[in-house]
Amino acid sequence: MARSISAAVLLALFAVTSAHAEPVVYTWTGMGTAVEGSSKCATYRMTVDITIDGKSVKGVIKQQGRQQRAFEATLGDGGAFKTKAEVGGGNTLEVSGTVSGVEGRVLLDGYCKFSGKLTPK
Repeated sequence: MARSISAAVLLALFAVTSAHAEPVVYTWTGMGTAVEGSSKCATYRMTVDITIDGKSVKGVIKQQGRQQRAFEATLGDGGAFKTKAEVGGGNTLEVSGTVSGVEGRVLLDGYCKFSGKLTPK
């Protein structure tokens, strides 16, 4: 009887720990593209790191020469997410994208557009 209870406890513990997947981290680095009224976007280099943990999306954006900024979102149907990241001076960038399996895309839209394919880190 004690063996069957121990086996059941071990089996339940294994099921709980294996049901929680490890977070997946994606990254993208690239240059901006112009939006109306801006001519310097093509000189701006941005790096985006995104961690997916279940439905939680946590990310960091870092434009070369500027302060790192964080954002959070919830993963929706089809692996889509959308939120805003504060970039200083009361300005924001719209952050959106999709992730599925080992690939994804990200778009930062605001004072410039930054868009690219996310790759696993």
